[in-house]
Amino acid sequence: MSPLATYRRLFGLTGWFYVVVAFLGRLPMSMSQIGTLLLVATSTGSYGTGGAAAGGLAVANAIGSPLAGGLADRIGQRPVVLVQSVLGAAGLGALVALTDAGAADGVLIASAALAGFFMPQVGPLARVRWRPITQEAGSGQGRLMSAAFSYEGAADEAAFVLGPALVGGLVALASPGGALVSASVLLLVFGSAFAIHPTARLTGRAVQGAAEVGGRLFTPLLGGLLLAQLFVGMLFGSVQTGTTALADQAGHPEVAGLVHALLGVGSVLAGLATVALPERFGLERRVLAFAAALVVLSTPLLGVDSIGALIAVVLLLGFAVAPYMISVFTLGERLVPMSRVGMAMTLLGGATGVGYALGSGAAGRAADAEGYGAAFVVTVAATVGAVLLALLGQRPVRRALDAASRASDATAEAAVSSAAAASVVAQPGMGGPADGGTDTPYDDLDGEPGERTGQPV
Repeated sequence: MSPLATYRRLFGLTGWFYVVVAFLGRLPMSMSQIGTLLLVATSTGSYGTGGAAAGGLAVANAIGSPLAGGLADRIGQRPVVLVQSVLGAAGLGALVALTDAGAADGVLIASAALAGFFMPQVGPLARVRWRPITQEAGSGQGRLMSAAFSYEGAADEAAFVLGPALVGGLVALASPGGALVSASVLLLVFGSAFAIHPTARLTGRAVQGAAEVGGRLFTPLLGGLLLAQLFVGMLFGSVQTGTTALADQAGHPEVAGLVHALLGVGSVLAGLATVALPERFGLERRVLAFAAALVVLSTPLLGVDSIGALIAVVLLLGFAVAPYMISVFTLGERLVPMSRVGMAMTLLGGATGVGYALGSGAAGRAADAEGYGAAFVVTVAATVGAVLLALLGQRPVRRALDAASRASDATAEAAVSSAAAASVVAQPGMGGPADGGTDTPYDDLDGEPGERTGQPV
């Protein structure tokens, strides 16, 4: 099946409305950090205070999102994401109101952190839904899951580009406060729509069954994956800082955001193409290969001396970013118990945010001391760390994937045996499938008989 046909089949399982809602629902997160920075810095006249507020929002989100993800693993995403969307939107609105009222710096930083704590990570949570969505695909599920994670990686990168661009346009048309209010409205509307979409009923232990409950989440392998995402976050933060420093030195600070956005453009294209990779190209080898590509493609940053050269390098660097992240997130989904995937995905998303803050801070200090070139040293160092980590993880990850595959095969065989036994003992007149009933695997999700199997949800 061609990549295009695979994507068409995948999106046919949910319908395009879900795809649009899940994409727009992740924009507020990409808008809020830079929106908070601009709002608070403009109001207080201090980029230090603005940076502290934006950093507080990011770090608080890295703490709150895994907690919410763990709760969603237990009770389902619908109530959790709905509450997050309402409270997160209210938090952003409160930050704007407090800024307009001239609140103290500490109050603004605390308000930004509170808003970040409640904001949902829609991208990681959307990844959780794809396995139950594709469960009717049988032997084709692996291919669909690969396409799903390729798309989600590309969607994250597209939001990474579009969110700041929207903020820039709204600031030019209105004000930083108007941009953040727009993010609040988007979160309230599309975050809530994502929460109440029928696919949300496919999450939580009530529909996963007891067999998957109680598995161990925090393992050395998950720790390695979190460190891998930390390195990616450091790459994002240091590239943005180095780009800003170079553009400022060149006398064109206004182009820094546009140049940095090119990192996401290449990443989106490469992310969508990742589905075409053959299955024999194992996930652990993909992580290593794309980490090596990050090193090769980031090293030229050490020699750039103009905005034109920087544009070319950043654009090419993006082509390795999404495939690396997609491979890491896919490993996370494969190597943790199904009952804990929500927390695992949000932990990985949070690690990226923490890495962004670390990379930006380290690169900023380096740029202040030695110039923009020193900021890009942080970028290259992060990619080297990613390669070393991938080398160390090759054998243990391969063993873990083999064990997970055997366990999955055993579960599938048990399910087939159970279904065969049920068909033998089924008697006519009992109202089940044997005598023309309309029961489907999703009947017990919301008390709606005959609900979708293989139809858009």
